[in-house]
Amino acid sequence: MAILDETLTRQVGSRARGNGVQALECPPPARQPFPHGGRPKRGRGALKRDPRHYQIALLAALLAYGLIRLDFEISGAQAAAMVGAALLTQYLCTRIWNLPAFDPRSALISGLSLCLLLRTNSLLLAVAAAAVTIASKFVLRVGGKHIFNPTNVGIVAMMLLTDRVWVSPGQWGNVAFFAFLMACLGGLVVNRAARSDVTYAFIACYMALVFGRSVWLGEPPTIPIHRLENGALLLFTFFMISDPRTTPDSRAGRILFAFLVACGAWYVQFRLFRTNGLLWSLAVFSSTVPAIDWLLPGARYAWSRPGTGRLTSGEGAYETAGRDGDRARGARVVWPNAPRLLRFLRSQG
Repeated sequence: MAILDETLTRQVGSRARGNGVQALECPPPARQPFPHGGRPKRGRGALKRDPRHYQIALLAALLAYGLIRLDFEISGAQAAAMVGAALLTQYLCTRIWNLPAFDPRSALISGLSLCLLLRTNSLLLAVAAAAVTIASKFVLRVGGKHIFNPTNVGIVAMMLLTDRVWVSPGQWGNVAFFAFLMACLGGLVVNRAARSDVTYAFIACYMALVFGRSVWLGEPPTIPIHRLENGALLLFTFFMISDPRTTPDSRAGRILFAFLVACGAWYVQFRLFRTNGLLWSLAVFSSTVPAIDWLLPGARYAWSRPGTGRLTSGEGAYETAGRDGDRARGARVVWPNAPRLLRFLRSQG
């Protein structure tokens, strides 16, 4: 480690003198991927660090409660078929694209979200929606990053292809709505979600637009409040627009993205008088994410390396400092045992 610090210090000095190098480039240390041998250990710490575990538990609990108590317009068999189709598609795509391991977590989140939002009387269309949702992650990519939220693109695609698919209005009643709201807000705190900024920015912009229109028209406050008491809005805010793999990489980019989606959703609903404005707006403005990342670059998110929290001992991480790790901009390596050097590098660019 001392040798590495000395090497990095020399490179930092040359960087400061040359005043032309934008980022530090150095190879990772040669070490075995799993020092203890065999598969990596998965303890309670790993479960707590990945916010997807909390999301899966929350969505599964809401779906079970909806099937038992809220009389959701979906049968248990159809829900099982959709989740099963999502997992099967994830497995097949993992094999086709030669990925190192099958990870069911994102597929479970997408499948459960589909069960809560998408409605159809055809089991075949429900299964097709799940397959399209998961396949979009592997097919619709730019620079190694899928730009559309899988659940969003699956629902929008099916609504464009057939009129036998619609979206649940999400009217669950006050008790279920506020319980789910508190659970979603608690998830942001418990998991220290790296993309909470886009959630807060979107809901602030959307609420300002909805309340502003009501004030302009002289409507009583109960009308905009009723419009916002919507379970579909909660799912969209906390599980779709906040997807860290499809939002812009930088904080400024995410706030801009949230503002665009909020304005688009408001325009579709209150100017075009069309339903599902949130979904249409997200689908349209997701296509601008590559351009936003180009204008406002930032470190790309990885589930194994959350944007908040600390790296485990001995674990290194690379932060791309350009457009998809452009070599002209380089990549800076972050070592947990060198906080002062890290702060210096970040202060220099």
